[in-house]
Amino acid sequence: MKAFALWLTGIPSSGKSTLAKAVAKKLRAQGLRVVILESDELRRLLTPESRYTEEERDFFYRAMAVIGKFLVENGVTVIFDATAHKRIYREYTRKLIKNFLEIYVYAPLEVCMERDVKGLYKKALKGEIKTLPGLQVKYEEPTNPDLTIETHKQSIEEAVNKILKKIEQTYLGE
Repeated sequence: MKAFALWLTGIPSSGKSTLAKAVAKKLRAQGLRVVILESDELRRLLTPESRYTEEERDFFYRAMAVIGKFLVENGVTVIFDATAHKRIYREYTRKLIKNFLEIYVYAPLEVCMERDVKGLYKKALKGEIKTLPGLQVKYEEPTNPDLTIETHKQSIEEAVNKILKKIEQTYLGE
C-alpha cells in the first residue's frame, strides 16, 4: 500500500485528536509508517507567537500541507489533525497530495462545548479567544468529504473501523 494522507477536520473538541491517535495506532500495527501532523504542535514551531489572523492561518495551513506532501512522497502516511476551518485549506492539500482522504469529524456544537477538552470554548465565551472556529469564526463544513464520522453517535472503535474500511476500499492493492 502506498503512503497516503487523511485530513481529520471538524470544529474543536469534535474528536479529531482521539481518532487520529487511534487510527495511527492501528495503521502502525499493520506495519505502516505514520505521522500525525497535529496543528497545536506545528503551530508552536511555525508560528510560535500565534495571533490566529487570517494571513497567519493561510500561511500555516499551506505550510502544513507542504510538509504532509513531502512526507507522503517519502513513504510516510500522514494524518492531519487540524480544524482547517476553510475548505480552501483542505482543497489545496487534496491538489498537492494524490492519495488524500478528507474525513469530516462531526459533533454538534453543544456536544463539543461540553467536551471542551482544552477549555477553548470557555475562553472564547469569556472573550479571551476571539477567533474560535465554529463559535466566533465560520467553520466551512466539507461539501463532499470522503467519509463523515459522527462522534456523538458512535464509539471510537466503530469510528476507527469505518476509517480503516474506507482506507482499505480506497488504497488496497495499490
